[in-house]
Amino acid sequence: MQKSLWARWQANFLAGLAIVLPGVISIAVMIWLFGTVANITDTLLIFLPRKLTHQNDGTMYWYWSAVALVLAVFLIGVVGLLTRNYIGKRVIEWADSALLRIPLLNKIYGATKQVNDAFSSGNKTAFRTVVLVEYPRPGVYSVGFITSEPNDEILSKTKEKVVCVFVPTTPNPTGGFLVLVPEDQVTKLEMSVADGIKYIISLGAINPEYGTAPRRDLKPIPPSLTAARP
Repeated sequence: MQKSLWARWQANFLAGLAIVLPGVISIAVMIWLFGTVANITDTLLIFLPRKLTHQNDGTMYWYWSAVALVLAVFLIGVVGLLTRNYIGKRVIEWADSALLRIPLLNKIYGATKQVNDAFSSGNKTAFRTVVLVEYPRPGVYSVGFITSEPNDEILSKTKEKVVCVFVPTTPNPTGGFLVLVPEDQVTKLEMSVADGIKYIISLGAINPEYGTAPRRDLKPIPPSLTAARP
């Protein structure tokens, strides 16, 4: 009986853990994300007295961090508004040019700007297709994302058309490997980028639904075959 009670308690615990764990992880991620962003946005309230915004141990009150976050969102919206008129565009271009003239900072800013431009909404090909590639060795497949086609130098050196595929690590897809794969060796998948990321983060546990061919592509069954069925 003790074994039976322990088995039932263990089953109940695992069932409860399956329900509670996603919520706990979600809350923990939100708290971590808020704290990470707050470390940057808190500096916007530097004009306020420190005694008003900070506790005795030097940490800022959470509600002031929330105010700083709202202020940051407002300022980003103002910057977006400025880009819609001529004067604002000129100011932003001047600031962009000034940042690119600062030693060391220009390397970081320039690289970040290029990555941002590559994945901006105006780029219709970057990070839009989920694919399978044989990586890290033939016969072993990895899920990746096509980012772009390589430049002319790579094409001239490889003597064949290759595509840039980002193969993320799991369960953290922010890291990974960039591999150049011949286009004819890339298998494109029908799943969306969001589904591909979910598949990677979940260690393959969350399988995106794979539908059959669209109804308009299905050929009707001949009447003779239908009649032959039992």
